[in-house]
Amino acid sequence: MPLYESVLIARQDISAAQVEQLADDMANIIAQGGGSVGKKEYWGLRNLSYRIKKNRKGHYVLMNIDAPAPAVHEMERLLRLNEDVLRHMVVRVEELEEGPSAVLQTRNERGDRGDRGPRGGRGGRERGERGDRGDRGDRGDRRDSRSEGAE
Repeated sequence: MPLYESVLIARQDISAAQVEQLADDMANIIAQGGGSVGKKEYWGLRNLSYRIKKNRKGHYVLMNIDAPAPAVHEMERLLRLNEDVLRHMVVRVEELEEGPSAVLQTRNERGDRGDRGPRGGRGGRERGERGDRGDRGDRGDRRDSRSEGAE
């Protein structure tokens, strides 16, 4: 049977549990059509590059599918009709990737804080430290400088 990768983006308003249920429903449609879903990955709520139907964020789900074409067409038809789905894309591939996808690999590599390092206050100071800005000198009377510029 042909192999497919499918990514769908669901509305930000629905919960992660509803997104998982949507992915399970699509997997059942594939199973009824004689195929199987090898991997389902929930990528989480992510920012969109541009607004889609007034949404700035969306729940992303990846599915690896091994199914005949009619089952995939039925799944696409149901995704088009579902109001919770903003976008979807199904691509036929030569072979399916084993293990976590590139999106989950980069998330695991950088950890919770990204590449920014430990959480601190302004200017890279550790939490609780007060930075000394030093003597900045006399700024003069501000009222005089305003009145000079107004003339």
